[in-house]
Amino acid sequence: TIVTELFLLVLEPCNKRVKPVAKGTGLPGFKAPALKRLGQSIQRSISFRTETQPMSMPIRSRQKASSFPRRRSSQLWSDTVDNPSQALSAKEIKRQEVIIYELTQGEKQLIEDLNLVKKVYYEPMLKLEIMTESELGQIFGTLESLVPLHEDCLARLEGLRGSEKTVEAVGPTLLQWFPCLDAYITYCCNQVAAKALLDLKKQDRRVEQFLRLCQESSFSRKLDLWNFLDLPRSRLVKYPLLLKEIQKCTPQDHPDEEALPDALEMIQNIVAEVNSKTGEAECQFYRRGLCYPEEGQRVPEIQLSRFIYCHGELKSTKGQKLHVFLFELVLVLTRPVVTDKDGMLQFQVYRQPLPAAHLLLEDIPDGEPVSSGSFRGAFTGNDKVKNCFRVSSRGRSKAQSHGLQANDSFNKQQWISCLRQAMVQSRDREAQASQSGPSSRLSPDPDLYNIAELTINSDVDMQET
Repeated sequence: TIVTELFLLVLEPCNKRVKPVAKGTGLPGFKAPALKRLGQSIQRSISFRTETQPMSMPIRSRQKASSFPRRRSSQLWSDTVDNPSQALSAKEIKRQEVIIYELTQGEKQLIEDLNLVKKVYYEPMLKLEIMTESELGQIFGTLESLVPLHEDCLARLEGLRGSEKTVEAVGPTLLQWFPCLDAYITYCCNQVAAKALLDLKKQDRRVEQFLRLCQESSFSRKLDLWNFLDLPRSRLVKYPLLLKEIQKCTPQDHPDEEALPDALEMIQNIVAEVNSKTGEAECQFYRRGLCYPEEGQRVPEIQLSRFIYCHGELKSTKGQKLHVFLFELVLVLTRPVVTDKDGMLQFQVYRQPLPAAHLLLEDIPDGEPVSSGSFRGAFTGNDKVKNCFRVSSRGRSKAQSHGLQANDSFNKQQWISCLRQAMVQSRDREAQASQSGPSSRLSPDPDLYNIAELTINSDVDMQET
């Protein structure tokens, strides 16, 4: 059975004893317990601030905080230091905690996880023929090529540590290494298609069973395969935050003072480039998945759009499931369908797409009574609306009006924010074009690249006015 095969291939007994790390006597001027509490406080503070929203990846409805362990070790840098020759200030201790643990240990853990993914997911699924080599290649992308990059970074960082396990300057080393991260463009651009294929393959019983067994096993730390595949992207967006933390702890006239701002600017530019290219790849992926029952629905704004503000599932007032896309230049309502050819999810365009420059948006207050002809039959006995807004078109021969209901106020505000951004930028673009002719399109607010998908259960009124 797949259970027996899986355990024979990848699950080894974890009975190796780990020798505890000897703890030093602490730094001069600090009592050991106080120093440890300081280190723990710093560690928690850094960890909280380095959490970030995914770029160009799904943002789902609010959920309870994850119980997954964030680290496999709670050791502090200060635990490894034994009788240094000079006292260190609290600020310098914090600087070393960021460089040694958050930066160096983070590289080490990422390498371990990437190797784990190959050993317990890719190789067994290939050997057991749970997926084809082509399918696994699509899902895992260029993941394996990232391992040498981070091994190189780890070796560089460990080479900086002096005899007392401290790092003086890290900026020049990062300036030399960061250009390697251009490789993330290829990996992250593949993730949209990879996630779609993985979700499709999970419908296969053998795939679902294999992935479930892996997630339930101790080596996974309760993470699923996609969590592991998304670790490199999560690591990438942490670098700017880590550098900012190091900067805060770096005094004037420090050897790092000059190089850190340049390193921070470089990594921010790299993240922005990866973000932009990933957004374009996502837009192309979903554009290719659109099916047009009527040729007139192929409005030029769809093909001219370079990115997606947000998209998610909604329901019509009759309970019909729809998937709504807010592209750069147009709002498109669709019905999700599965094609007979290869089983991939496609989206059949529903009604006429609404150009963003012609949209009107109305925020409907909670508790407003249902008026005649609005949200008719949507609430099954309820006579008041909640978390609703309305979009309508102007400037076209056949006007449309669609009422939408989000499942909570948070997702409603996400949609409204995206819609307002799209409307303002589209109108600004049209105004510039009318004054000076064709011009380059405006780019979206970088923060909105983080809103790539809203998984929302909403009700939509599809009445045409």
